[in-house]
Amino acid sequence: MSTGQVKPPSEISADRSPGDARAAALAAEQRRVARVYARLDAERAAAERVLSAGPGRGGGAGFQAQIEREVGVAEAGRRLARLNGVERALVFGRIDHRGDGDEPGDTFYVGRVGLRDEDREPLLIDWRAAAARPFYTATASDPGTLARRRHLHLRGRTVRRVDDEVFDLAGLRPGDRAEIVGEAALLAALRRGRTGRMGDVVATIQEEQDRVIRSGLQGVLVVQGGPGTGKTVAALHRAAYLLYTYRDVLERRGVLIVGPNATFLRYIEQVLPGLGESDVALATVGELFPGVRATAEEPPDAAVVKGDVRMAGLVEAAVRDLQRVPPGGLAVEADGLTLRVPEDACRRARDRARALRAGHNVARRLFVHDLLDALARDRAAQYDALADEPIQEMIDAGTVPAWLQELMDEAEDDPLLDEEDVRLSKAMLWEQPAVRAAIDALWPELTPARLLDGLFADADALRRAGGDAFTADELALLERPPGLPWTVADVPLLDEAAEWLGRDDSRERARERAAAQARAVDERYAREVLESAGIEESDVVDAASLADRNADDGPRRTTAERAAADREWAYGHVIVDEAQELSAMAWRSVMRRVPTRSLTVVGDVAQTGSAAGARSWGEMLDPYVAGRWREQRLMVNYRTPAAIMRVAERVLARVAPDQVPPEPVRDDGPPPFRVRVSPTDLPTALPALITTELAAVTTKTPTAEPNTPPAADAAAVAAADAASPAARDAAPAAQDAADEVDAGRLAVIVSGRRHAAVCAALPDAGVGAAPEALDAPVVVLTAGEAKGLEFDAVVVVDPAGLLAASPRGGQDLYVAITRATRRLTFVHDGDLPPDLAD
Repeated sequence: MSTGQVKPPSEISADRSPGDARAAALAAEQRRVARVYARLDAERAAAERVLSAGPGRGGGAGFQAQIEREVGVAEAGRRLARLNGVERALVFGRIDHRGDGDEPGDTFYVGRVGLRDEDREPLLIDWRAAAARPFYTATASDPGTLARRRHLHLRGRTVRRVDDEVFDLAGLRPGDRAEIVGEAALLAALRRGRTGRMGDVVATIQEEQDRVIRSGLQGVLVVQGGPGTGKTVAALHRAAYLLYTYRDVLERRGVLIVGPNATFLRYIEQVLPGLGESDVALATVGELFPGVRATAEEPPDAAVVKGDVRMAGLVEAAVRDLQRVPPGGLAVEADGLTLRVPEDACRRARDRARALRAGHNVARRLFVHDLLDALARDRAAQYDALADEPIQEMIDAGTVPAWLQELMDEAEDDPLLDEEDVRLSKAMLWEQPAVRAAIDALWPELTPARLLDGLFADADALRRAGGDAFTADELALLERPPGLPWTVADVPLLDEAAEWLGRDDSRERARERAAAQARAVDERYAREVLESAGIEESDVVDAASLADRNADDGPRRTTAERAAADREWAYGHVIVDEAQELSAMAWRSVMRRVPTRSLTVVGDVAQTGSAAGARSWGEMLDPYVAGRWREQRLMVNYRTPAAIMRVAERVLARVAPDQVPPEPVRDDGPPPFRVRVSPTDLPTALPALITTELAAVTTKTPTAEPNTPPAADAAAVAAADAASPAARDAAPAAQDAADEVDAGRLAVIVSGRRHAAVCAALPDAGVGAAPEALDAPVVVLTAGEAKGLEFDAVVVVDPAGLLAASPRGGQDLYVAITRATRRLTFVHDGDLPPDLAD
């Protein structure tokens, strides 16, 4: 900070009013923003022209130009995708560095992507660039080199408001000192209504979030944060930052974000494109196995069993149980003969295949080979014996001709069959259904779905696979009829089964070998063409990439698309949100997808609702990275008003006394309400209550004074209507003249026992963890479905039922309470739980 004497803002300019300062600041920033958007349009148009022209055809003298066009088309496609994702609020910040003597300091504008003007001078700094970091890290006590930080608020392409934070008034240009306006951008953002989608916080990232976002790529980073601390959105910004900073590593392998449900993924899906990144794979645990989209949940006791790491041993034992040795050996009818393989030979074949330590389906090839070999030799021996019967009779009678005896003596040491005979005989036997069925019964070819479907439908098979590791009651929880839809808890088991079964990819490898040979020819041709054209191979173009681009292999897929279809894909980085909900088996699935162990683990163990979820991060992570994971805690709650958080803290103290609640920064809005409604009154009382709550959170955006902050939510609530216990009069805060209305979002979070009644009472509401539910102004959710989401108003129906529904009922209630950003109401028909009684 400057040590010179400076005037307070009110005395900066005697001849300029605050309204004049606002107008001047808005006009200046509008000119800059218009210039940036013009540049964005120009770059989009240039990319579209390159794409429209295509790579071109032909060669000869124009071959170098063709190559350059092909390289340009690929880059233009990537660039256009990024530019199309950053239209909204493209410019959101400005930083003014302190000057040096009479020299003014540098000024940079910060936005969603980096743009340069026609002279290649920086026009807009990408928010992830090192030059933009002071925008996020400067504080009043430690501003670094900044004199001012300005936030620009855009609607469309129009600058509606600017907010300044001045760190060193003397360090600003004289003209800038006269245009200081606005309020703290963070609190303004917090007051905005919910929209049904997560908004990015790129313009209001706080210092503790910035440390999370810019932490290094390597290793496991655990982001532990209570409700409203911004841990999810910080993790998404981290994904964009890592892709920007480590693009060479991550663009090739991709980034996977694992979320708790489809609603959550829909909630966050627009954040990354708005940050300049679109090539990130999103999945729930129920979608980690290609071809399966499981959404159904298991009952808590079954979820505990299926999520236990002991299930890995059960799956392995189930696979080995299907690798059988027939008592007395194998006997199969073929070609009018009964072919036999002794029991000890069958056992040797099984043990030899197991010794490969390959997947079941891969090792099966050796087992089939050995049994077919034994059957082929037995078949040949039987045919030989049949052919030898007349000769044996001659030998017994002593009537063998001399010439025949001579031939027999010469062939005595020759093998019965040569290798070609054995190969042909094996192929003929394998074509016979009886032989194939007999071998399949001993070592079947399996898919993960077939294995688990058969296992769960067979109590005896479960008992053999479970052994002493499971109780009879636990195994009974796994039983189910075949053909039922998979649950979320089943998906890690399918993934585990796929690991043990492996994949017989011999045909695929044969095709790949043929393709590689063809590609080698194409690459050799491409190299010759480059040489004849006088073009050196370089980073811009080489023979291999040229051959790839000219291969006709169908529509090109992004890294995210290719990764999502490949169960064995190894990602460069994985982000797991609401990670406390993952079972031990789910963690095995996640870790398979990131062998480098480069992860961001985001969650709050105090909010663990799944009976199979985490009690501590070490419990889940130490089996994979013992002592090699680092934790960062977010301790500031930006979402939940203090009045609501005080209630949540009492619940937290009971269910997780070792956890420290985050500190709320907001002290606006009314305290939570309680409304007693009997079950018989619910169909009429609940809709009336919802109407009142929606009216209370529907706000108007003032436009008469662009720099007037939205009024704090100060709704005054009248006494309950005597005729209807749920009807309350809400008096929304007075607003300035406005031309836009922001309709709020409301969630009804309900216990299982009241779920059907609430859905019947609110037929027009969205229901459950379906993406389209976010488009409705009112949605009915369970506590588990509400995880990771936030709403202007929350109505918790039957809080006592939430508590009683599961062993983690207290955590579910804590989650339900902390979804609200403005208003919270409890609807109950009996006594409230003790933590809510006052």
